[in-house]
Amino acid sequence: MNIKEKPLLVALLVLLIINRGTLSQTVEKENISSAEKIIGLDFTDAERDSMLGFLTEQVSNYKKIRDVELNNNILPAIVFNPIPIGFNFPKNKKPPHFSDYSYTKIPNDKTDLAFYSIGELAELIRTKKITSTELTKLCIQRFKKYDPILHCVITITEERALKQAKLMDEEIKAGMYRGILHGIPFGVKDLLATKDYKTTWGSVPFKDQMIDEDATVIKKLEEAGAVLVSKLTMGELAWGDVWFGGKTRNPWDTANGSSGSSAGPASAVSAGLIPFAIGTETWGSIVSPSTVCGVTGLRPTYGRVSRTGAMALSWSMDKIGPICRTAEDLAIVFNTIIGSDGTSTQLLVQMEPIKLFTMLLLHTIKILILKI
Repeated sequence: MNIKEKPLLVALLVLLIINRGTLSQTVEKENISSAEKIIGLDFTDAERDSMLGFLTEQVSNYKKIRDVELNNNILPAIVFNPIPIGFNFPKNKKPPHFSDYSYTKIPNDKTDLAFYSIGELAELIRTKKITSTELTKLCIQRFKKYDPILHCVITITEERALKQAKLMDEEIKAGMYRGILHGIPFGVKDLLATKDYKTTWGSVPFKDQMIDEDATVIKKLEEAGAVLVSKLTMGELAWGDVWFGGKTRNPWDTANGSSGSSAGPASAVSAGLIPFAIGTETWGSIVSPSTVCGVTGLRPTYGRVSRTGAMALSWSMDKIGPICRTAEDLAIVFNTIIGSDGTSTQLLVQMEPIKLFTMLLLHTIKILILKI
């Protein structure tokens, strides 16, 4: 073993030792011997003796660190900012143009509305052919009917949903229309905080956790008129499709899981329980369940959507994005949730990706001309 390797190996030993028990335990040579077997090393007795003081000190340091209580929403010292110094973005944002949905009609069987797109449902609400309350109740009924099979919802926010839907209907009657998401029900992965409802992170230790705030993405959607109907399942602590209530199922093949960790959002949208849902991705957690469940998911560029009010799995990789049934529905939702809330310290770029890349390229590129 060379000298450069020893500090790293000792650090690994410290981690192994302190994770075996409480931080108050005394470090003994026997602890080091046990750790050696896991790492595959063999120290001499003299080397173990020489480590004891250092390891005891490190255990004490870890205890000091753990004595400092840090909530999950405390941002570490991570800054991602590729923007050149002095570069200013254009202030004007052009409004999006979505398809014409005037063709939309009420189906003979209203349960067919469960699989209408956001744009189609929005047209029916705008033209007063259906109310937000009717649509919200349909979603709640379908959750209660199919969740025993799919295990895709943790909490149905029924009281909050019906209150919001009623308000949206009253505004429509008064001639007020907030936009294309006015009165549209939605669900969120249960790592997004909501007032008055549990935010469980899909994990037993947190299944009764209450966080007295609404995540920024929920605030933006409700301000746009959308109606929160459900807190949806997620793989425990944002991993896989197994949570404290079981395994979330793929509606196309209920013998198998939905994949995850945005398990509930993908399963619920695929089964027509909700028009759209909000998921999160660190490494495949929107893409994978969307693929398995046959829905359309958008994993935005890091920082495009504020993560305020969301459980952090990886501060430098977490992203929030919509799961829908059509690509245009993704654009509708994304256009609402994009942008800064004034509190998040992430990079929050609010430009079309191609335009952004082009502007950065032109701003920074240098051309060398060789004269021969």
